[in-house]
Amino acid sequence: MAAQARQAGIVATISGTTIWRWLNEDAIRPWQHRCWIFPRDPNFAEKAGRILDLYERVWEGRPLKDDEFVVSADEKTSIQARHRRHQTLPTKPGLPMKVEHEYKRRGAWAYIAALDVHRAKLFGRCERKNGIEPFDRLVSDVMNQPPYNEARRVFWILDNGSAHRAPRCVARLQAKHPTLFPVHGPVHASWLNQIEIYFSILERKALTPNDFDSLDSLAWRIIEFQRHYETIAKPFEWKFTRRDLDEWLQKLGRAA
Repeated sequence: MAAQARQAGIVATISGTTIWRWLNEDAIRPWQHRCWIFPRDPNFAEKAGRILDLYERVWEGRPLKDDEFVVSADEKTSIQARHRRHQTLPTKPGLPMKVEHEYKRRGAWAYIAALDVHRAKLFGRCERKNGIEPFDRLVSDVMNQPPYNEARRVFWILDNGSAHRAPRCVARLQAKHPTLFPVHGPVHASWLNQIEIYFSILERKALTPNDFDSLDSLAWRIIEFQRHYETIAKPFEWKFTRRDLDEWLQKLGRAA
């Protein structure tokens, strides 16, 4: 850019550093970018709206009853146990923790978890891999205990992963648990699933830095943090509503 400015006669001389400083102070910074995905699901509004209604304890225009629950579930796959080649050194006054860059792989877990969004109740399992059978074990953990085994309906908010993809997922799960109602979100809309918020908390608070000498120690950390979090957790303050969704989709429509 400095060379182009000189060739165009805009300035006699200018450095790249000056160009960078000007751009960095300007409102437009051409080196910055963000990736995004335009909604492709023709039923995006309908599917997303049902989830947003459930977060407000509403289904098909009617308030949920006290014995109806909303559970958000998904898998956090490939959580690796990375054993550092040198012992991690703790923080000291004025110095950060020191973590060895090289590590040995000790294996990985698939953490399959569910969150009761209105009670901040967590359920989770560390499985060697994700799939239909591991996911169904999580579902049984939830649905076979009170208050869910006595509930009128339990709505499960799910993405479109292979372990719980509709419509076969609906038939399979409801055959085992007649009061379970799977509610699938649109494709590429994991941000609507509240369990993803917990996965982010788990990653930041319990799995960073990643230094575990075995799969057992990694599983212990995951489950113990889950138990601890339950003792302090409150339901997430979800503010994005159907009205916000409608305004957002209208804005996207104008930009398309």
